[in-house]
Amino acid sequence: MMTTVAAFLLTLGVLVVVHEYGHYRVAVACGVKVLRFSVGFGRVIWRRQATADHTEFVVCALPLGGYVRMLDEREGDVPAAQLAQAFNRKALWQRAAIVVAGPLANLLLAVLLYASAHWIGIDEPKAVLAAPPARSMAEAVGLRAGDWVQAWQGSDGQWKDVRSIGDLRWQLTQHALQGQSLALAVTDLSGGGRREVRLALEQLEGQQIDADTVRRIGIGQPYSEPVMGEVKADGPASKAGLRKGDRVLRVDGLSVADAQTLRERIRVAGSGADARRVPMTWQVDRSGQTIEMLVSPRIVQEGDKSIGRVDAYIGQPPAMVNVRLGPIEGLVRGAERTWEVSALSVRMLYRMLVGQASVRNLSGPLSIAEYAGQSANQGLVYYLGFLALVSVSLGVLNLMPLPMLDGGHLMYYLFEGLTGRPVSDLWLARLQRGGIAVLLAMMSVALFNDVARLLGLH
Repeated sequence: MMTTVAAFLLTLGVLVVVHEYGHYRVAVACGVKVLRFSVGFGRVIWRRQATADHTEFVVCALPLGGYVRMLDEREGDVPAAQLAQAFNRKALWQRAAIVVAGPLANLLLAVLLYASAHWIGIDEPKAVLAAPPARSMAEAVGLRAGDWVQAWQGSDGQWKDVRSIGDLRWQLTQHALQGQSLALAVTDLSGGGRREVRLALEQLEGQQIDADTVRRIGIGQPYSEPVMGEVKADGPASKAGLRKGDRVLRVDGLSVADAQTLRERIRVAGSGADARRVPMTWQVDRSGQTIEMLVSPRIVQEGDKSIGRVDAYIGQPPAMVNVRLGPIEGLVRGAERTWEVSALSVRMLYRMLVGQASVRNLSGPLSIAEYAGQSANQGLVYYLGFLALVSVSLGVLNLMPLPMLDGGHLMYYLFEGLTGRPVSDLWLARLQRGGIAVLLAMMSVALFNDVARLLGLH
C-alpha cells in the first residue's frame, strides 16, 4: 500500500513539474513575468521566493495538478512599467508557444523515459508462444505451442524483428485498435521451418482490448514446459503423488503440449454443470520413468464460474532475452514509441467520442495509482515505462481542443490568427462552461471505471 501511494505521488509530482516547467521556461524566454509556479492546489505547504520581484515557487496540499500564474491584464491591474512583461501583450506566436510548451515537455519526457528503459535493458520472455486457446485466431491460422515469432510485417512491406513477447503484445494491441491485420514470421524452437501467418485483427476494430479480446486473439502467455513446480501439501496434486520436477506427458490420453495446455485442462475439469467428479488420468515422466496416476482437481468458484485446481505451481520459467539498445537506437526507439502511443491515444479518444470504442478504456486516478504501485514493485525499468505512458497520455489529453485545456487555448489563438481578433469575453465564458462540463463528465466516467474494475464489474 505504501509503495502504491509513494509511486503514485512520485508519478504525479514528476509529470506536473515537467508540464508546468515547459510553460514556465518558454514564458521566461518570451519575456513574460511569471508570478507563481505551483505544484498542487489548495493550502501552501512549502514556499520559496528569492525576492518580491522573482517567481514564487510553492508546493500545495492537493497534489492533483499544478499551474503557472503569469502577469496578465485580464487577471488584474498591471503597473505601466511591467506592461511589456504581461502575457496578453505578447505576440500571438509567443502566446501559442508558451501554451504548447507544457504538453510538448511531457512528450519529450516520454521520449527520454522510453529511451532510458531501452538503455538500461530489461529481461523479457522470448516471443515463444504457448498453446493458443480453442477457436482463437491464433489456432485458426495454425499457431501452436513452441512457435517462435521472429518478425512482423510493417505497412511498408518490410519485416521487423520481434525482440520479446512484450514487443509482440504491443504490435497485437496496436494493430487490433487500428483495425489492421498483422502478418507474423514464425519458426520452431530451433529457429528452423520459417513460415508466415496473418491474424485478421481487423475483425476486432472498435472493441475494448480486454481479457476476452486477448483470448479471442489467442496470443498471451509465453511458452512454458509442462513441468510441475512447487506442490502444496495436502492438495490434490500432492495426494495424487505428484512431485516437483514431474513432466506431464498426457491427461486422459491427450498429449500435453505445454504448461498453458495443462492449466487449461485443469480449469475446465471444474467448469460447467458437468464439473468433473471422477479423477483425471495423468501420465508423467519422472527421471525417465513413465508413471500413471489419478488426479482429482479441487473445484472452486471464480466469480460466476466453477474451475478446477490442483494446488501446485505448473510450468517452468519461460526462456528470457535481455532487450537492450545503444544510445542512438534507444533514443530513436523512444521517439518512435512516444509517437506510436500518442497516435494510439488520439485514435482511441476519437473512437470513444464517435461510439466506435468502449468508454471503459478511460482510466482515472485509482487505476493510475494501482498501476504505479505494480510497476514500481516490478523494478525501475517497468516504472520508467509506466511513467512514460502516463506522460504521453497527459500530453495528448492537454492538446485536446477543449476549453480549460492547453488545446482549447490553442484553438482560441487559431481563431485569432485567422480573423485578426481574439475570441470575445462572452464566448470565452460560454466555452469555459462547456469545457468544464465535458471534463467533469470524462472524470466521472474514468472514476466509475476505476471503481468498477476494483469491484470486478469490468
